[in-house]
Amino acid sequence: MSSSAGISSRSATLLGFGAIGLWGLLALFTAASGQIPPFQLTAMTFALGGSVGLAVVATRPGGLRLLAQPPIVWLHGLAGLFGYHALYFTALRYAPAAEANLLNYLWPLLIVVFSALLPGQRLKPHHILGALLGLAGTVLLIAGRGGLGGGFDPAHLPGYVAAVGCALFWSVYSVTARLLPGVPTEAVAGFCLGTALLAFLCHLALETSVWPAGAMEWAAVVTLGLGPVGAAFYLWDNGMKRGDIQILGAASYAAPVLSTLALVAFGFAQPSLVLAVSVALIVAGSVIAARDLIRR
Repeated sequence: MSSSAGISSRSATLLGFGAIGLWGLLALFTAASGQIPPFQLTAMTFALGGSVGLAVVATRPGGLRLLAQPPIVWLHGLAGLFGYHALYFTALRYAPAAEANLLNYLWPLLIVVFSALLPGQRLKPHHILGALLGLAGTVLLIAGRGGLGGGFDPAHLPGYVAAVGCALFWSVYSVTARLLPGVPTEAVAGFCLGTALLAFLCHLALETSVWPAGAMEWAAVVTLGLGPVGAAFYLWDNGMKRGDIQILGAASYAAPVLSTLALVAFGFAQPSLVLAVSVALIVAGSVIAARDLIRR
């Protein structure tokens, strides 16, 4: 974990790629964690990720005072981290998983589009093309994995609305981080701990506790807390504040592909032609969107 101050745009973009890579392992370790209810798992993993971050913050100049941020900064952080996860779980509860995931994965495209509203940013045709190719690959991947339901069921409307909310919350959180360059990345540790507390309260109200069944499941929980639900958020903060937002937005479509590849590699899913074509589309989109970075 490092503050975004003093990091070049290229380095910050590469840190953002690191976050995307870690999110590609999210489904694998979630599957390996057993039957822990979602809010309980969120509370456990964010508590770990936030605690490790807090230990690092304590060693930095300024120490824990780095967490003393204005209320608007805390609102931004908690809305992004907790708001996204709460809406995602709601979407999965009230809508079919395939459709919910498809709507959720509008966030990379929205990041690319919303970034054009930022001072000094300009949306180029290859950014849009890369994002659309990534979206096409994701649609194909989700349709091929779980199939998209036939017809609209009004009973699923709350889930669809929540899934769109996921995409809006995460894309707005990510893009507007650019408007808070003075907020150190170390503050993310506080946002993680706040998310853990809110998730714990939701767990107490809505769920029955289920603990990991053995050492492997505990190891999966710890890995989640250190990586996809830990370090990834610190890396992403750097990428959004100092990196190339359009490239990172388009490249984010790699997360569902990496996730599926990891599940296949460890026996949780089967390889298929659909997966291969999805990978090709998303890789092509990412390369096209990152054309400027590759040239540099």
